[in-house]
Amino acid sequence: MDLAVGRIVKSHGVRGEVVVDVRTDDPDARFAPGTVLRGKLPRGAGERSFGVVAARDHGDRLLVRLEGVDDRTAADDLRGVLLVVDADSVDSGDDPDEFYDHEIIGVPVRTVAGDEVGTLADVLHLPGGDTLVVAVGEGDARREVLVPFVAEMVPTVTTEVVEIDPPDGLLDL
Repeated sequence: MDLAVGRIVKSHGVRGEVVVDVRTDDPDARFAPGTVLRGKLPRGAGERSFGVVAARDHGDRLLVRLEGVDDRTAADDLRGVLLVVDADSVDSGDDPDEFYDHEIIGVPVRTVAGDEVGTLADVLHLPGGDTLVVAVGEGDARREVLVPFVAEMVPTVTTEVVEIDPPDGLLDL
C-alpha cells in the first residue's frame, strides 16, 4: 500500500525546482536529501523514482529539487505527480492515539455496547474533518456508513478494533 507524502503542484524558477503540496506529518524526514520517493504519474502513465536533492520551506508548501530535474521544462512535466512511499516502511510510533490510515483500514468496527457493526473500509480526510467509512453488511445488502471521526462518536481506535458510539439513526437504513 502506498502512503502519499506530497503532490507536485507546479514548477518554480528556471532550475528545475518544484512546488510540493505536503501531505505528511514529517516533511523534514520524508523530503530529506538522499531520500528516494516514488512518483505516480498523472493519467495512469506509470511510476518513476525521484531522489531528493534538496528541500526548503515555501509558505505552507515545500520547494524541492529532484535528481534529473534540471530545468523548468522538466519540472513542468511533473505537475500533478503524487509522491508516495511504501506504507510498510512507515511506523506511526508508540503514541496510542496516532496511527496511519493503512494501520486501521480493515479492522472490525463495533459499538461501545459491543454490537458488531462492520469493517473500517476507508478514512476520508475532508475539509470539514476526518470521516470513517464503515462497510456494513455483505453482498447485495452491503452499504457504507459515514461516521464523523470525532472523540464523541469514535472513543476507541486501535489496530485491533474501532469502537463507535453512534447517535440514534446513524446505522439505520
